[in-house]
Amino acid sequence: MTHVLHPAEGGANEPSRIARWALWVGVAFLGAVGLVLLSLLILATGNRNLYEPYYTPLFFVNAIVALALLGVIGGIAWRLGARRRSKKFGSRLLVRLAAVFALAGVIPGMLIYVVSYQFVARSIESWFDVEVEGALEAGLHLGRATLDAWSAEWTAKVRASAVQVSAQPTTSDATAPLWMEHIRDALGADDLTLWAGNGRPIAAAGPLRYQLSPEPPPPEPLRIAATHGLATWVDGLEEPATATASTPVARIRVLVTVNVRQPGTLPGVRYLLATKTLPPTFVHNALSVTQAHREYQERALAREGLRRMYIGALTLSLFLAVLGSVLLAIMMGNRIVRPLLLLADGVRDVAAGDFSPRSMLHGKDELDGLTRSFADMTRQLADARHAVQQSMEQVRAAHASLQTILDNLTAGVIVLDESGTIQTLNPGANRILRTPHPIQPGTSLDDLLSLQGLAVCVRQRFEALRSPREEGETDHWEQSFELAMGHALAPGHDTVTLLLRGAELPGNQQLIVFDDISHVISAQRTKAWAEVARRLAHEIRNPLTPIQLSAERLERKLWADLDEGQRAILTKSVRTIVAQVEAMLRLVNEFRDYARLPAAELRPTNLNVLVTELLGLYAQEPSGVSVVAELDPACPLIDGDAQQLRQVLHNLVQNALDATASAGRADGAHPVVVKTQWLGSVQRVRLSVLDHGTGFADALLQRMFEPYVTTKEKGTGLGLAVVKKIADEHRARVEACNRYRDAELVGAQVSLLFTTGQTGPAA
Repeated sequence: MTHVLHPAEGGANEPSRIARWALWVGVAFLGAVGLVLLSLLILATGNRNLYEPYYTPLFFVNAIVALALLGVIGGIAWRLGARRRSKKFGSRLLVRLAAVFALAGVIPGMLIYVVSYQFVARSIESWFDVEVEGALEAGLHLGRATLDAWSAEWTAKVRASAVQVSAQPTTSDATAPLWMEHIRDALGADDLTLWAGNGRPIAAAGPLRYQLSPEPPPPEPLRIAATHGLATWVDGLEEPATATASTPVARIRVLVTVNVRQPGTLPGVRYLLATKTLPPTFVHNALSVTQAHREYQERALAREGLRRMYIGALTLSLFLAVLGSVLLAIMMGNRIVRPLLLLADGVRDVAAGDFSPRSMLHGKDELDGLTRSFADMTRQLADARHAVQQSMEQVRAAHASLQTILDNLTAGVIVLDESGTIQTLNPGANRILRTPHPIQPGTSLDDLLSLQGLAVCVRQRFEALRSPREEGETDHWEQSFELAMGHALAPGHDTVTLLLRGAELPGNQQLIVFDDISHVISAQRTKAWAEVARRLAHEIRNPLTPIQLSAERLERKLWADLDEGQRAILTKSVRTIVAQVEAMLRLVNEFRDYARLPAAELRPTNLNVLVTELLGLYAQEPSGVSVVAELDPACPLIDGDAQQLRQVLHNLVQNALDATASAGRADGAHPVVVKTQWLGSVQRVRLSVLDHGTGFADALLQRMFEPYVTTKEKGTGLGLAVVKKIADEHRARVEACNRYRDAELVGAQVSLLFTTGQTGPAA
């Protein structure tokens, strides 16, 4: 049997399939019940015992089953109409097939029904013909006349024998068996029995003489015999004849009175019962005629009911046949249309982008094979789309990974189209370029005033890259570029040194990767200055002492030979030489200290203690600027060199005092603040020195920790460079910024951030 299979068990179509199977099982059950009941109804029409008590219930049960089937067909027809109204694919074909199959079953059925109806109606009328009824009546009268003649003849013989017995003087109860055998032989009777008036058996002749208690005569014949001296009746003709039972035994019985004398008594009344068996053929014919006459009379009386019974059975047969043909039509139509409906639904779903597993039919015809082919095609499309989705997911994951990498790169990345418009950039690009507003994709480099020089440089390098290259030349370019941090390239503006790299991408796109190498250049410059300082300290220190000694010797030698005026000039000149030599020595010593700064010996150090000790040196500051401390007791110990950290604190505090005093705020109300702070979230200790000076110039913020960069008139520019070098030795980060309050500059701040693994406060 062809059936629908689903690729996945328990799928979405499982409930509908169960409902459909339940419907067809119910229809089959109702059809089977209807056929069984119709069979019983047909049997009842030929069997009177079934016809009389069970015909009406069977008829109504058949009618109920037929109505149930009619309801099922009505429901299916309504569903077909609903599909037709909703213009579902295949509804017209299904309705047309159902109508064709139904008409193919209904029209021949109706023709047969009309012919059968006429035949049944005319046949029933022919059963009750007048001649048939007369023949049955004549046969019945003939049988009764024959039976009456035999009964009269037999009664006369028995009565004559009884008269003869009563006339004999020797007749008595004791001799009854003798004379009864004589009478039995003379009459040819089957049995003779002699009964007393009270119903007691006295004697018997024939087979009954061997029975201890023979059957007594019925009370009614005994009463008639006592009254009239004679009673006759027939036994065995009351039972109806059947086709299976044997012919019953019928007997003619005669009961007569007999006068019997007893010795010494008057004659007493006895009853002689004689039995004669009728011929079996006569009995059978008589019973058959009687039974036929009785049934004829009964059916003649129920002629109209019999006609309705047969017509009803015929009508139910037609109705069940029509219902069966309609159901068969719908089933066949559905069987033909179902593959087309599956294909139509599948095509619609696939067109909508649904490639879920398709239902298929596992039959052997071409349409079922087409559904399987369509299901295989859909599965292949689903696999292909899944592979594409996986590829897209991998592409998206790769893109997300690439974007994450770009977002976390310290270098800047910009992708331009061939017209110079920015397509993509990472946060590092905005961080390095430091434009007034973040750069957005879709912006051209030429539209950014601060990046116009960069745009010209990039355009020139890509034009050169597109020109014919000789063998061995690279397919990318690299160049350093000085970018001014401002709106114009003007002297005094801070600049950033960028290392640019460029390459062409598919689609005429241009890739620019750049990094801020200012700190690298600064480190190189610091290293170079250290080397210069070392050489200057070596080359300049040696001649300074002889120069000072020679000047002092000249003063002593020439002092006696000069007058007062010349002596004054000589003294002033020598002092000038000595002072400049001492200044040169101090500068050389600073060079030496910067170049020969010893390696830090890191030990657990308490910054709060160092700050407290240092502030004791500035208790009586002659500049009038006070120094205060704000110490965080939660600060843990750090790994540091106490001597170098004291030098750092001294340099920073001295610079802060000089900046505050030069700003004219040496009034005691604007102290220099030395502050420690424990940053638990990042596990760092911050040491900050805050002043109330004029702050740092923007041009110096990027280079202030390089050697010989200073704002002081007499400064060497090595103080903060030493701080930076000591901070590097302690793996600390140095930060410098201006402080503002209500958008007004109030001073500067220099901070060092020390890393520590401890979380508790210092002991």
